[in-house]
Amino acid sequence: MKFHWRPTIGMQSVVWDEAVKINGADPDFHRRDLFEAIQSGDFPEWQFGVQLFDEKQAESFDFDVLDATKLIPEELVPVKIVGRMVLDRNPDNFFAETEQVAFCPANIVPGIDFSNDPLLQGRLFSYLDTQLIRLGGPNFQQIPVNAPKCPWHNLQRDGHMQTQIHKGRVSYEPNSLMPEGPREDPARGFRGLARPENGDTLRARPEAFADHYTQARLFFRSQTPPEQTHIAAALVFELSKVETPIIRERVVSHLLHVDESLANRVIAGLGLQGTVKPADTKVPPKGDVKPSPALSIIGKAPETLKGRVIGVMVSDGADASLLAALREAVVKEGAKLKVVSPHIAGAKLSDGRQLPADLRIDGGPSVFFDAVAVIVSAEGASKLARDSGAVNFVADAFNHLKVIGYASTAEPLLRRAGISAELADAGVLALTNGSVTGFIAAAKKMRVWDREPKIRDLP
Repeated sequence: MKFHWRPTIGMQSVVWDEAVKINGADPDFHRRDLFEAIQSGDFPEWQFGVQLFDEKQAESFDFDVLDATKLIPEELVPVKIVGRMVLDRNPDNFFAETEQVAFCPANIVPGIDFSNDPLLQGRLFSYLDTQLIRLGGPNFQQIPVNAPKCPWHNLQRDGHMQTQIHKGRVSYEPNSLMPEGPREDPARGFRGLARPENGDTLRARPEAFADHYTQARLFFRSQTPPEQTHIAAALVFELSKVETPIIRERVVSHLLHVDESLANRVIAGLGLQGTVKPADTKVPPKGDVKPSPALSIIGKAPETLKGRVIGVMVSDGADASLLAALREAVVKEGAKLKVVSPHIAGAKLSDGRQLPADLRIDGGPSVFFDAVAVIVSAEGASKLARDSGAVNFVADAFNHLKVIGYASTAEPLLRRAGISAELADAGVLALTNGSVTGFIAAAKKMRVWDREPKIRDLP
C-alpha cells in the first residue's frame, strides 16, 4: 500500500529568485499564509488516497516496491481516494500544541502492518528514540497534544516525567497478582497481519534496486516543457556551485542514462568542453518509457483562484469603481484581495473614500501574491515610477511570470518597470471599462510560462 496526500486546489511552487526574496522580506511568510487562511475560514484541504496491491502484483513490477526512491505509476495502480484532511483550527498555544507533538510511524491503526521497507524499519526505531531525547523521557504520550482523547492503558509505569498515579502492584500482563488490572484485549488490540516469511528472504537488496535511471527517465519525460526546463535549469544552477570540475562531469554522465536531451541542456548550461561519456552501470535503463501525466504538477493543475491571494497596488485618486469590481470578482472566486499602498494609512480613492492598506509597498512585494493588479491614478503612476519599491513590485511580478492587470493610467509605471509593448503578453491585461473578467480568467492559470524564454536565458 502507498499513501498519497493531495491538496484539493493543486500544488504550486516558486522560482528560485522568488523564494530568495520571499525569505528575505518575510521568513515567516508561508506559516503566516497558512495561519491567515485557517483564521479566515478558508480551510486548507487534502484528499487522502491509497494505491492498493498484493504481493503477487508487486512481484510483477520491474522495480522493487520496497525501494523508497521508486514510485508506483498510477497507470499501473490507480490512486483510490478514501478520505480527506482539513485544517480547520489554529493552535491556541503554538509550543504546547505544535512544538511538543510526537509523530511516529510505529503508531498505526488496526488493519495496517509494517512492511519490510528498510527505510521504514529504521524509522520505527529512530522516531521513538528521537522523542525520548527531544521530549525528555518515555512518558511523552502523556503530554496533552500526544495523549489519546479516551482512557487508555499501555502497561507502562514510572519513568521520567510520569504524571499519572497507577495503583496496584503490577503493570504487566499476564499476571496472577492483580487479575482486575490492565488486560490484553485480543478482540480490539493490535494484531499483526499474517505474512509468513520463507527461506528465500534475505537481508539483501534485489537487483531492481540497482536500476537508478528508468524511473528518473519516466519522471522527466512525464513533465510539461516548462517543468523540464526548470529541471535542467536547477541542475545547471546547483552544479555551477560545485568547485571540482570532474564532479560536474560525473553527474552529467549519469544524466546521459536518464535522458540525453536533458544531459545536453545541462552540458550546454555548464559550458562543459569535450565529450562526457555515460557512467558505468550494472543495470542500464529499460529503454523507452511511456509518460505518466499524473507526475506533472502543471499538467494536472486545476484552474482556480480558491485560496489564492491577489495583491493590488493603489494610489490616491485610484478608480474606486474598478477597484470595487476587482474585489467583488476576487472574493467570488474564493480568493483574497490585499491592498498595497505607498502609505499604510492607505489611499483616497476617486470617490473620496479612504481605503486602508494591508501593506506598504516596501513591505509588501509582489512575491507575496499569486497575481497582481495596478490601479493607480495618472498622478500616482508618475510618482510611483520614481519609487524603486513600486517599480520592483511590477518588475518582479513580470519576471516571476505572474499575471498583471492594470488600469490605463498605470502604463507609465509599467514602462518604467521594463514591460515594453514588445514584451507585454497575454498575462499583462488592461482593465478597461471596469472589466476584470479577462484578468480573473488569466490569473486562474497562475503563471504565464510562455513568457519565460523572453526574460531569461534558459538551458
